[in-house]
Amino acid sequence: MTKPSRPLRDRAAALFFAVLVVVAAFGVTWLLRQGYAVHRLTRGVGDTWFLAADGRRWFRMDEHRRDVPLSEIPEHLRHAFIAIEDHRFYAHPGVDPIALGRAVVRNLREPGTVEGGSTLTQQLARTLFLSNKKTYGRKAREAVLALMIDGQLTKDQVLELYLNRIYLSAGVYGVETMSRHLFGRPAKQLNLAECALIAGLARAPSTLSPWSNLEGARARSRVVLSRMRDEGFITESDEREALRTSIRIRPYPGASDSRAGYPKEFLRQLFREQFGGDHPPDWQVRTTFVPALQEAAEQVVRTGLARFNDPELQAALVAIDPRTGNLLALVGGRDFGQSQFNRASRSRRQPGSAFKPLLFAAALEHGYSPVSLIDGLTTIQPQGPDEWAPRNADGVTPDVLTLRAALLESNNRAATALQQRVGSRPVLRLASHVGLHDMPDVPSLSLGTGLVTPLELTMAFATFPNGGLAVTPRAIIRVLDADGGVALDNPVRSERVVSVQTAYQMVSMLGDVIDRGTGAVVRRGGVTFPVGGKTGTTNDFKDAWFVGFSSNLVVGVWVGFDQPKPIGREAYGSRYAAPIWTEFMKRAARTRPPEAFDAPAGLKEATLCRISYQRPVEGCPTYTEYLKPDDKAPGGLCTIHRGSIKQQVRRAIEGLFSDLGKRIRGVFR
Repeated sequence: MTKPSRPLRDRAAALFFAVLVVVAAFGVTWLLRQGYAVHRLTRGVGDTWFLAADGRRWFRMDEHRRDVPLSEIPEHLRHAFIAIEDHRFYAHPGVDPIALGRAVVRNLREPGTVEGGSTLTQQLARTLFLSNKKTYGRKAREAVLALMIDGQLTKDQVLELYLNRIYLSAGVYGVETMSRHLFGRPAKQLNLAECALIAGLARAPSTLSPWSNLEGARARSRVVLSRMRDEGFITESDEREALRTSIRIRPYPGASDSRAGYPKEFLRQLFREQFGGDHPPDWQVRTTFVPALQEAAEQVVRTGLARFNDPELQAALVAIDPRTGNLLALVGGRDFGQSQFNRASRSRRQPGSAFKPLLFAAALEHGYSPVSLIDGLTTIQPQGPDEWAPRNADGVTPDVLTLRAALLESNNRAATALQQRVGSRPVLRLASHVGLHDMPDVPSLSLGTGLVTPLELTMAFATFPNGGLAVTPRAIIRVLDADGGVALDNPVRSERVVSVQTAYQMVSMLGDVIDRGTGAVVRRGGVTFPVGGKTGTTNDFKDAWFVGFSSNLVVGVWVGFDQPKPIGREAYGSRYAAPIWTEFMKRAARTRPPEAFDAPAGLKEATLCRISYQRPVEGCPTYTEYLKPDDKAPGGLCTIHRGSIKQQVRRAIEGLFSDLGKRIRGVFR
């Protein structure tokens, strides 16, 4: 075998040396940075800040944080954490070789796992400087940081920082804050049983939260007491007495300041899902929210619900940018201070007729036009095994409607007939693409009998004003760590789901809903700029919806009770949800001025009668219809308005030939 030439070996060696130098440089730089960051811990710890859309500081990760000196944390509480989390805390240099060796053996036996054997110091290092992702690289950095922390801080300083920063569930960090939230007393007044309960939460804060799983937290506290006895921190008598102690916890206190409470907690939860319960200092989270719009949203929800004088009635509002999916404002209920349950993102309810635009969009994508006819409405048969049959709220049943008229009137029979002709699969496929998953394949799909959240339904409507794209909701744009490095980058994500022509036809049709249909209350309420939208009302008036858009804003509003029941007599979406939507859109327009919707290339314009949807005659109120290249324009003259003598004669001749054609077709059937 031929040996490589000397110049080739020299180049390879030089390249290898260069790589080593670069890696070493990066390593030294990282060590210097982290060394300085650790040194700063001697002066206290900063906080993670969430920034508004304009880049200004908005709120801290932990607005309730109460740092206390170690002298104000009882010995039992300190010993409880040491016993259950790191019983060799005072003996190791920040990393426990015994626990580390045991973890390595476990990882080798179970490939794919990255278990830690983490000491309290390592947990503190992760909490302050790293993400919660389980990788070998992160574990190595965690160990190095722990050694650096232990080298610059005393054990008591480490323990004090740990106990003030540890995440303990329900958005609570630190033992002092948890003590006050859970028992209504400072930590220094806790008894042994209460100390064991708090210490037990560190292993699984979300699962063991006392406010949602008190029995699980109590069971874990018994393990803590047993470990404390094994380590000699308490006697068997102390353990028995603690086990007999009755523990009473206070209800979750909620927020002291409920302003913007829903989006703040929503963002905190998104952060925890990405980075775990850790609480790094001096990180920055760039969000999409606009505080001015958030304040306006909370005000209109509050005043809108006050009109009905029912303290149990709830509402949710979501505002997004249709082009980016950015969440601009979010209200999850009437009062965050009373209820932290976020109805905007977590409450799944039937959308009613607010789902119909997806059916009509699917039809337009499959050969229909806004003036295609849906006939046979008076003879539509009951559907499904339960003899379900659609009916219109006003009881009036025309036999033939155009798609535009059917959507404008929110005609249930027409929607059902259209679903039968288009088929459920195209509708379900489009719904899934725009974020409405697991919709039921049932005859009543067209009437919105599936379950959606207000956030999901609002995002679905973004497809129309943005030109046919499904956008992914985005609340966090970027997360920067304490060194300015990018810990998370979240770009805009979108995909085409309908053509730009179909999207504009839907904008035009939903604009008609507001101009002269079920959403006309919006115009009466003072919205004068171009908008489109759809009301939604479910059976027995249990849910009221209005979802609509301008050129640069999509807003969804839901009104109802947490436990579904009739809101009231004639509790239509136009009465309960649309006024809230209207007031918000008027306020939002001051800071986000809307523009006109421009028709895209590829559409044909046709002037039609606004009443009959046929070619106009003299006296017809007209409008401009937009047709795709393959859409068929109406050929007949308006049969509702009288017109000129010439037009009357022409119409009569057209009618004669039409009747003759029908008879001939009947002969050959």
